[in-house]
Amino acid sequence: MARLGDIVAWCDELLQPNRFRDYCPNGLQVEGREEVRTLVSGVTATQALIDAALDLNADAILVHHGYFWRGEDARVIGMRRKRLRSLLANDLSLIAYHLPLDAHPEVGNNAQLAARLGLQFEASLNTEGVGSLGHLAAPMRGADFAQHIERTLGRAPVWVDGGPERIERIAWCTGGAQGYIEQAADAGVDAYLSGEISEQTTHVARERGLHYFAAGHHATERYGAPALGERLATRFALTHHFVDIDNPA
Repeated sequence: MARLGDIVAWCDELLQPNRFRDYCPNGLQVEGREEVRTLVSGVTATQALIDAALDLNADAILVHHGYFWRGEDARVIGMRRKRLRSLLANDLSLIAYHLPLDAHPEVGNNAQLAARLGLQFEASLNTEGVGSLGHLAAPMRGADFAQHIERTLGRAPVWVDGGPERIERIAWCTGGAQGYIEQAADAGVDAYLSGEISEQTTHVARERGLHYFAAGHHATERYGAPALGERLATRFALTHHFVDIDNPA
């Protein structure tokens, strides 16, 4: 058992959210009971995740995608009302870290994805450290790397074959980071990997001469939250459950 405030303070010290210009508040978003025994982690704070946490008698939920995004409708109606009512009525806390959980060099989404795909980190792709530059453990053809992604993540990526015969240097950034592709191209990589793809991403990849892989927003970001959850479980002697709510996007 641990105090909610101690858990959030420890996460803030580890992830340093004040370094980031983010689209949402990081840290404690909905305050529940003061003591935490059971923690549930997940990618997104959906109603399905809240319901699963309640079934597991959780005291707090830790996610990558929380609430209160910049520019969205601020009214507490409909789907938002139902979610918040479920949290508040059950004294269930919601803790969320967005860009800080992408960027952390150990528990972050990019670091965790790299460990699974065998990507070797060399440097940050941008000043906030959200994206990464590196190389493959061994050069691979584009088709082989696409198959490797599918085997590892359980989902076939969208592959734009615009690069050299073999991939050595690669940049990556999980989630909706397709907009970083030109930074990746400027860095001289053979391939860029992110979660989502936009219409223009294909043209950039072809015209800048690099492979592009869109491996899924959810699929690339389902590793950071449970990695952080496991650290919290060890540090504070918590019971931790990761609940993966399936999402094909």
